[in-house]
Amino acid sequence: MLKERIAGLLAQRRPGHSLPRDFYVDDEIFRADMQVVFETDWIFACNVVEIPRPGDYLTLKVGDNPVVVLRNRDGEIAAFHNSCRHRGSLICQKERGRANRLVCPYHQWVYELDGSLINARQMPEGFDKAAHGLAPIHVEVICGMVYICLADEPPSLARFRAGVTPYIAPHMPDRTKVAFTSTIVEEANWKLVIENNRECYHCAGNHPELLVTLVEFALPDDPLVKAQFQGLMDRSAARWDGLGLPHKPAEGGNEFRCIRLPFNEDCLSFTMDGKPACNKLLADFTEPDLGSVRMFRVPNNWNHFLSDHILHFRVLPLSANRTEVRTTWLVHEDAVEGVDYDLQRLTEVWLATNDEDRVLAENNHRGILSRAYRPGPYAPSEFMLNNFSEWYAGKMGDFTGGPQARIAAE
Repeated sequence: MLKERIAGLLAQRRPGHSLPRDFYVDDEIFRADMQVVFETDWIFACNVVEIPRPGDYLTLKVGDNPVVVLRNRDGEIAAFHNSCRHRGSLICQKERGRANRLVCPYHQWVYELDGSLINARQMPEGFDKAAHGLAPIHVEVICGMVYICLADEPPSLARFRAGVTPYIAPHMPDRTKVAFTSTIVEEANWKLVIENNRECYHCAGNHPELLVTLVEFALPDDPLVKAQFQGLMDRSAARWDGLGLPHKPAEGGNEFRCIRLPFNEDCLSFTMDGKPACNKLLADFTEPDLGSVRMFRVPNNWNHFLSDHILHFRVLPLSANRTEVRTTWLVHEDAVEGVDYDLQRLTEVWLATNDEDRVLAENNHRGILSRAYRPGPYAPSEFMLNNFSEWYAGKMGDFTGGPQARIAAE
C-alpha cells in the first residue's frame, strides 16, 4: 500500500520542480525516508578527531536506530548499534564520552570496545557470550571523515572516495582538532534543510554575514556570473594550478559534489572582515588564499575546507517536521585558542547563517502545509536542487520498483 502511494506521488512529480507536498510533510513518507534512504545509504557521522583516544565515543540516532561510534583499542574507528543484547536498553546515553568498556546501565552487561560481550552476570552456565556481541555497523573513513551505513550490504563508496580525496586530502582533516560544535533543531523536513543548502538563490536577501566573503555562484563558468568574478576565478585557478590543488567540479553526478571556489576579492576565510579566522593554517599550507572546497554528499552532509579551518555540517531527521543540524569547526591540531584564533570570530558567520537558514527552512515547511501549495519550478541557479530531487526520486523509485531510474551512484 505504501509503495503504491509513493509510486503515485512520484508519478505526479514534475522534473525541475519541487516535490509533491506529502514528500515534505507526511509521517508515513517520513518513515519510508528513514527506511529507504537513511537505513541503506552512507551517513556522515563525525570526524575522527572527535574521538581521538581509544575508548572515546560519540552517539547519534539514525531514525529509530541509536548508534555509537568509537575508537577501539587498536586505534581504529568502529560503530555499533547502541542497544544492549540483553533486553535492548540504550548503553551509551551521553552525546559523547570515554569508556574503558561499554557497560549497559540496566543490568551491567559489559562489552569490549570491539563489541564483544565479556561479562553478563547471573546468566546460566553455558550461556553463549560470543553470540551476544553488539551488532556492528559498517564504517568507512575518508580523509578523517567517518561515514556509517546500517545496511547489511552497503553500497560502494569507492567513486565518492576517489572523487573527493584529491580536493580534501591536502587540507589534512585528520590533523585538526575540534574548536567548536553547534547543534540546532529546525522545525522543518530534512529535505527542505538539504534543499536550502543546495542553492544560494536565497543568499542575497537573507545572509548578510555570509556574503561578506562567499561568492554566490556555484560554477566557475556560470552564465550569470559577472565579469569581475570571472577574473577572480581565473586568477585563483592559476594560483591553485601552481600549487597542484584541484578546483574544477568533480564528476559526482547526483550523489556528490566537490569544487574549489574563491572567496570574494581580498577575502580569505569565513569571517566578518574576510581575513583568516585562524593564524595557524591547516596542514603545511603557507598560502592562505585557497578559497573553499565545497563538498556535499547525499543524504546528510556538506562541508567547507579552507586554508585555516574546516566546517562539517551533519543533518539527521528527527521526524517529518523536525531536523537536527550539527556543525563542527576544526582548526589545526596545534592551534591555540586565544593565541591563534578567537572562538567568536571563528564561528560568528556560520552561527548567524545557520540560524537564518533555520528560519528559512521553517517558513518553507509552514508554507508547504498550505492546501494551496503546488510544486514550483527551479531557477537555473537551483540546478543542485534538481540533482537532489532526481536522486531522491530515484531512491524512492527503486523502493517502489517503478520506472524511476536512480542516477546517483550508478
